[in-house]
Amino acid sequence: MIIFPAIDIMGGKPVRLYKGDFSTAHRVADDVVETAKSFESCGAEWVHMVDLDGSLKKKPVNSDVFIKVASQTSLKVEIGGGIRKISDINYYFEHGVSRVILGSAALKNPKLVEQAVKEFGASIAVGIDAENGFAAAEGWTENSGIYFTDIAKKMESIGVETIIYTDISKDGTLSGPNLKQLMQINNAVSCNIIASGGVTDINDILKLKNANLYGAICGKSIYSGSINLREAVEICKE
Repeated sequence: MIIFPAIDIMGGKPVRLYKGDFSTAHRVADDVVETAKSFESCGAEWVHMVDLDGSLKKKPVNSDVFIKVASQTSLKVEIGGGIRKISDINYYFEHGVSRVILGSAALKNPKLVEQAVKEFGASIAVGIDAENGFAAAEGWTENSGIYFTDIAKKMESIGVETIIYTDISKDGTLSGPNLKQLMQINNAVSCNIIASGGVTDINDILKLKNANLYGAICGKSIYSGSINLREAVEICKE
């Protein structure tokens, strides 16, 4: 299983949110590149990054920050937030980003996902963020009324290979991941499933690994110190 340390960006700085509420944003580090380098030094191979401003404005806002991390570290960068056009996706790939995540676009513009998968293949991932099992969009401000496994099956039929699943009620809470829903989605599709939201400690990492998930995103748990990133990376390599 792959550990994806997370850096969410607002106003060019690393922040964390509680349950996706933008009013709860608080800075967790001063320098984005230094934070990424600290992850790199712990053995991480990937970093999961989100353009929170982009999510709200429906267009890339902090792209220079992500490109800096891609160019100044050896980490593979996956980025989501505000990506609505093929030209946005192309721009990121041309500037060293390894994977682009489509979230709201998957719900509102599946044709974009289809086109992106056709052009960029496995480098495209889809983020499914759900509340009470129903997918949300636009920085988690809108509920779609579509059940999370239904959207996952649709994305699989389009050719998406990687899905990042977030239970919004768990995000930033350090209350443990929603294993039940993660196993549901893992069993519903053949895509690689990355768990996001609620990961607290090494026991959670072991549970996710034993559930045969492809990856786990760790944000608040790293910044709060409840997870030792080096230990988590090593355990997942075993």
